[in-house]
Amino acid sequence: MSDMKLSVAEIKELMDKMAETGLTALRLRDGEFALTLKKEEVIREVVAQPAVLPAMPSLTASVLPAAPAAEAAAPAEKPAPEEAGKVVKSPIVGTFYAAAAPEKPPFVTVGQTVAKGDVLFIIESMKLMNEVQSEFDGTVKKILVENGQGVEYGQPILVLE
Repeated sequence: MSDMKLSVAEIKELMDKMAETGLTALRLRDGEFALTLKKEEVIREVVAQPAVLPAMPSLTASVLPAAPAAEAAAPAEKPAPEEAGKVVKSPIVGTFYAAAAPEKPPFVTVGQTVAKGDVLFIIESMKLMNEVQSEFDGTVKKILVENGQGVEYGQPILVLE
């Protein structure tokens, strides 16, 4: 039986060290415990080809309906500003779950006080449920993702004050 135990924070630290050193694969094994981290490289082939655009039909004013002023003045999308406070990010790629099961209450809600080590949410990845624990004491200020939403590595999930 294995005595090796790694927290999500320790696994994340291993991933960060791999990125810093350029290491592309790591395998740990102790009894029944096994952890494999592997960096996949995306190879993109760029082929230079001239762009060919289809001819656009000409439009006359009589064909176009008048657009409402509100639609014409729609603001351009801006990136979300960095949240103030302690941002808890996803340690892995997966699906965010606020509760242990659909019929269970969420682990945390906005306004709730949490302590270091409290479970904040679950990220499901490859059919494994990974509990994410708080690295800080604080109060939940904002939850940035919806239950069941896919998340990326390093994506902000919630903010603590």
